[in-house]
Amino acid sequence: MKKNNIKILAIESSCDETAAAVVEDGRKVLSNIISSQIDLHTIYGGVVPEIASRKHIENINLVIRDALKEANVTFDDIDAIAVTYGPGLVGALLVGVGEAKALAYGLKKPLIGVHHIKGHVFANLIEHENLKPPFVCLIVSGGHTEIAIVKDYNDFEIVAATRDDAAGEAFDKVARSVGLGYPGGPKIDRAAKLGNPFAIEFPKARVNDSKYDFSFSGVKSAVLNYQNKANMTGEKINVNDLAASFQRAVVEVLVEHTVTVAKDYNIKNVAMAGGVASNTALRSLMEGKCSEEGLKLHFPSPVYCTDNAAMIGVAAYYEYLNGNFKDLALNAVPNLEL
Repeated sequence: MKKNNIKILAIESSCDETAAAVVEDGRKVLSNIISSQIDLHTIYGGVVPEIASRKHIENINLVIRDALKEANVTFDDIDAIAVTYGPGLVGALLVGVGEAKALAYGLKKPLIGVHHIKGHVFANLIEHENLKPPFVCLIVSGGHTEIAIVKDYNDFEIVAATRDDAAGEAFDKVARSVGLGYPGGPKIDRAAKLGNPFAIEFPKARVNDSKYDFSFSGVKSAVLNYQNKANMTGEKINVNDLAASFQRAVVEVLVEHTVTVAKDYNIKNVAMAGGVASNTALRSLMEGKCSEEGLKLHFPSPVYCTDNAAMIGVAAYYEYLNGNFKDLALNAVPNLEL
């Protein structure tokens, strides 16, 4: 088995982005093609699984063709086929898994199944050449809010998770409730820049039996209660102040818990991953706190925070080195655990 110049064609279709990429030796992105469905789902206020699956079927061959073209390679140059097989929307995942299995069978290439969240974590390796395990990673997106200790490239320990809503889910629900629309994360971020983060004091939940775990249902409910009270009393709501205050409550908890884990486990490298990792307030506060505590912070560029196939290709490289290949019985696992 080759040990260098390994080119992996990676496929990602876990939600509403159809993506393909070619990654060499786990760090060099030769291409990264993403077909987004955001505009399509915006009119529904969120992702419609059936529509997402159908669009993946329409787009997947096109993004693979473009990924090969941009990388200036052919199928003959590819050493393995990688695909996200969970977690995610089952119909969406099945499109990518089916495509990857067909390619692996037809081309007689090894098939690598990749955990979607592992891909997000390893997006940090693309632009930070010196980042190596062990490191602490805050994984924060629409469906996940977790803190992982990356002990080695194939050894993760989840030390914190949300007990209810993920942070990104809370962003989406609050954005919808105040009329900002979908996707909520970027719209809350933009509105917050125009508001006063100390205008409204929203709660920051503590989980009694864990100092690391998260809970965001309380702050979401507090926002809804604030709106209901204002509506009953005729008080005008300043949406920018509300967005900034809500965002502060969420971001401060994310940063506090991540830094606490890094200090408690005596790990100096900290990373962030997932769509919410591109939030400007989160990045700014995390940078400040890490600097105060002597920690080194890493985070991907925004294009690698949202769903993409390059991160799947990076994660697949380390599976390749371990000979961790899948057979054609590989199936989508929508609730796949890390």
